[in-house]
Amino acid sequence: MTESTRPLAIVTGASRGLGAALALELARDHHVLAVARTTGGLEELDDRIKAAGGSATLAPMDVADEAAMAHLCRSAYDRWGHAAIWAHTAIHAAPLTPANHIDPKDWSKSVSLNLDTTAMLIRMMAPLLGADGQALFFEDAGAGEKFFGSYGTTKGAQIALARSWAAETARTGPRVRILSPRPMPTAVRARFYPGEDRAPLAAPADEARRLLAGLTG
Repeated sequence: MTESTRPLAIVTGASRGLGAALALELARDHHVLAVARTTGGLEELDDRIKAAGGSATLAPMDVADEAAMAHLCRSAYDRWGHAAIWAHTAIHAAPLTPANHIDPKDWSKSVSLNLDTTAMLIRMMAPLLGADGQALFFEDAGAGEKFFGSYGTTKGAQIALARSWAAETARTGPRVRILSPRPMPTAVRARFYPGEDRAPLAAPADEARRLLAGLTG
């Protein structure tokens, strides 16, 4: 399949970790629109996708920039008309700290990216996905754990928002899925669990394959 005939998959937060692994896996049979702030990470991803015979369009931008994302979604609609999949992995992982010592700036950024931006993206992606597209969100077990006040609270609320959208669109589409990745040796996890034995952790590429398996069902 050529770029023009492949279905479109959009990955927000595509430059590293699970997002990059999902983009690479999706590129097997989709054209991937990879969105992230880190240009170098996107370029490395593009090299890997091309080496595997796939194709991607890179969008080095901040997903929290409403005007930029509106322009991107409009351009995607004009060019492709429809997105088959949107995988949202962009997240702000604030430092671990006791609840009574949460830095107001970290709290504000967590709420802004993990909640406000997610709500904004849902509004923008819904027309692109239409009735038969799929939106993918990825839950984390940190909510309610000690020292996870900023990250766990806002990540848990993000998933609650996604579950509401899933319930609202169960009959009409798009299909909204909440997926549960196994622990992976990502940069974020290394910050949360320094000194952890990373050998037993799941490789992001393996998790991407597992999580994407059976999405048409």
